[in-house]
Amino acid sequence: MEQTIISNVRRHGWHVVMVPEDEIGPGFAYTIGLAHTYGVPELGIFGLDVHEMHRMLNMIGDRAAAGTALEEGQHHEGVVDARRVMLRNVDLRWYRTFFGRAIGFYRRPPFPFLQVAWPDGNEGYHWEEQAGHGHRHSQPQLWLPPTEHPPGVWTAEL
Repeated sequence: MEQTIISNVRRHGWHVVMVPEDEIGPGFAYTIGLAHTYGVPELGIFGLDVHEMHRMLNMIGDRAAAGTALEEGQHHEGVVDARRVMLRNVDLRWYRTFFGRAIGFYRRPPFPFLQVAWPDGNEGYHWEEQAGHGHRHSQPQLWLPPTEHPPGVWTAEL
């Protein structure tokens, strides 16, 4: 796996790690190499089909490769079902829980990470009051420290 990551970073500028849903919890995906190649934060996304998340991360990665800065609070249009996504900072204390291969690539944190948060069908994000009940637990809130995160599937292993 390490050679595949290094090869993809050399060839494409980044690699996407896909972690499929299993009996432990929902799937997620994240990039490795965006910070190394383009000087922008790595990206992580949660709670959708891993292949869809792979496509979404590549779409935002292509924007970074074309010179778009990636930062907290930024919106990207047309990434998921013609809706916008929002980028949120990831608290360093989540790195070991979700981004182990990135730690192996960079040899240590901190390196910047942003969570790609996707809205429900009514454009409500999972932390907002107007978000549908089912959507509220579809993704973690990694900008919160683990000790302040609402209990649920994302904190079950902590």
